[in-house]
Amino acid sequence: MLEHEFWNGVSLFIIVGYVIKKFGPQIGTWLRGEMDKELDTLNAGKKAEVDGAEQGIAMEKKAQWQAEGQTLLFEAKRENVGLQLEAAYRERIMSVYQEVKRRLDYQVAKQEVERNVQQKHMVNWIVSRVQKSITSDQENENIRACIANLKTLAAKA
Repeated sequence: MLEHEFWNGVSLFIIVGYVIKKFGPQIGTWLRGEMDKELDTLNAGKKAEVDGAEQGIAMEKKAQWQAEGQTLLFEAKRENVGLQLEAAYRERIMSVYQEVKRRLDYQVAKQEVERNVQQKHMVNWIVSRVQKSITSDQENENIRACIANLKTLAAKA
């Protein structure tokens, strides 16, 4: 004895067989399209992950390059500071040189003024002593000798 479900199963297999024969290629094509869409979605996620990783690698390489640039920048700044220190040192040396030169020039000028004052004083002292030592008789005698010299010069001319 066969139950009614057996005939339902047989009819189901017949219907499924007919559907597979009639609509199988179309359903297969549709299912392959859906599967391709699903694979494309999965591959897109995978490609996005790979692109993100590649972008991360590129950013890391750029960061390494920038780090190398930072070392160069630090070296340049260190050298610049050294040059600034040397410039300040040379500026201080020049100001010391100018100050010492100014003081030495002052000392030279001071000595010249002292020597000029001493010479002037010495000349004035000698002239005053000579004038004091000349008597009026010597002065009259010198004047007569000068007049005689002038007369002889006038006669020759």
